[in-house]
Amino acid sequence: MLARLAAKRFNEIRQIFRQPSRAFSTALNYHLDSPDNNPNLPWEFSDAHHAKVKEILSHYPSNYKQSAVIPLLDLAQQQHGGWLPVSAMNAVAKVIEVPPIRVYEVATFYSMFNRAKVGKYHLLVCGTTPCMIRGSQGIEEALLKHLGVKRNEVTPDGLFSVGEMECMGCCVNATMITVADYSNGSEGYTYNYYEDVTPERVVEIVELLRKGEKPPHGTQNPRRIRSGPEGGNTTLLGEPTPPPCRDLDSC
Repeated sequence: MLARLAAKRFNEIRQIFRQPSRAFSTALNYHLDSPDNNPNLPWEFSDAHHAKVKEILSHYPSNYKQSAVIPLLDLAQQQHGGWLPVSAMNAVAKVIEVPPIRVYEVATFYSMFNRAKVGKYHLLVCGTTPCMIRGSQGIEEALLKHLGVKRNEVTPDGLFSVGEMECMGCCVNATMITVADYSNGSEGYTYNYYEDVTPERVVEIVELLRKGEKPPHGTQNPRRIRSGPEGGNTTLLGEPTPPPCRDLDSC
């Protein structure tokens, strides 16, 4: 009986890994000019962000301005509603005084930088192995079906898009999604993790966001506290006994 169950589960996992390769970015790895994304469109940091740009640059020596490329790209993405047009990358290159290609190299390498439009709520499903084994494919399918879009498409109302992200760093709480919330501009930008999700729960989260509500982030399993075991601890129930002395070798 156990052997049959194990064989069945092994075949299910094999089927998951046989799925078509996943796209890790919201755009192709090359740029094609379009009416809303080309180098001729003007783009500058807003007046409100000029002080933030100076603050970011102040963390680096003046001859190493290029080290600020990631936080500046992140700031530009927040300002531009969650994605980076090529003109924003050019503006960052101008600030840190490097050829634009140096900025393009960074923006195309990290999947956290979106080079195509995303929704005001950009939903990212963790696709790393622990989440995959725990059912992340079903999580993504539930989101796509409920919203009526394909991966990296934006809903007609501009509210939602769904993408994939690799390893959100909380495998013990798989499966999980993150929500990049651009609905209140860069000043109100938030990036929250929702853990222990189910297909039903992610749909509920979407509808709460649609209503303008902020569902509680963290584990969505009411029987867990943060990353603790379901139902509470069964070991380490008290304070551990300290060693009799600090020098363990002489104890």
